[in-house]
Amino acid sequence: MPIVDMPLDELYQYKGRNPKPADFDAYWERALAELRSVDPQVQLVPSDFQTPHAECMDLYYNGVRGARIHAKYIRPRGIKGPRPVVLLFHGYTSSAGDWSDKLSFASLGFSVLAMDVRGQGGTSEDPGGVKGTTLNGHIIRGLDDHPDNLLFRHIFLDTAQLARIAFELPDTDPARVYAAGGSQGGALTLACAALEPRISKLAPVFPFLCDYKRVWEMDLSKDAYQELRSFFRNHDPLHEQEDEIFTRLGYIDLQHLTGRISGEVLMFVGLMDNICPPSTQFAAYNKINAMKQLVVYPDYGHENLPGSNDMTMQFLLEN
Repeated sequence: MPIVDMPLDELYQYKGRNPKPADFDAYWERALAELRSVDPQVQLVPSDFQTPHAECMDLYYNGVRGARIHAKYIRPRGIKGPRPVVLLFHGYTSSAGDWSDKLSFASLGFSVLAMDVRGQGGTSEDPGGVKGTTLNGHIIRGLDDHPDNLLFRHIFLDTAQLARIAFELPDTDPARVYAAGGSQGGALTLACAALEPRISKLAPVFPFLCDYKRVWEMDLSKDAYQELRSFFRNHDPLHEQEDEIFTRLGYIDLQHLTGRISGEVLMFVGLMDNICPPSTQFAAYNKINAMKQLVVYPDYGHENLPGSNDMTMQFLLEN
């Protein structure tokens, strides 16, 4: 079997390299307390895009630190009683995407909430001093500041806020609130279910934002992880603070959050992935204590994994 990482049997035993901060649990309890203090002030605006079978709305809500977050909300028409809701999260630099690619869920009776990550390709705000995208360097935003100011801390909390809103929608079946996404979307799926443990099923695909030190040691701090190298070049060229930097990144390392997940997990990984190395993903998967299943694609990398969308749909449809 061709590999770019460890042999498969070692991957299933791998527990990660990036340090976990000593106050990690207190850090996230403090973050969740901050989130609880935020009034979401949900606003629904009918979209220009409508279909006979699904109502489409722009949903806006408040996240932490003054950000106004946007999500696309699709609700099937003509269905009485509680319905399942799937939260969808997109890849790094992207957006919630088109309305039409979410209608397959609506056709099966799901409501859909697809979040725009703050400061990326959609319309969610990143109140960093300017209007519009603040994309470059999201992993390292706040890394030379207090850990409470890490940008991905706020983004992870945005996913939890969206989940809480989903549970409060009048037509929601609270036993069937799910999450799914690939790459950054896979990471946010894990974060959402870790910070809002009522999520009952989740389907992350090759999740990003796991085990940063392993990425560095594999010399894969390029592409989506390029900013790690940029940070060292600009802020610590002699690597005198390397241990401190990776420990601080540990606050937003998904492998340290996945133990909080209680929902059932269906995860997908490609063993030829040189964007989000397989070992980093296994570090997160191996620490999940809930019911879980991993689908392994030996010959695929960070790309479309054939059949994964169908398997995800079937998984979410199962009672």
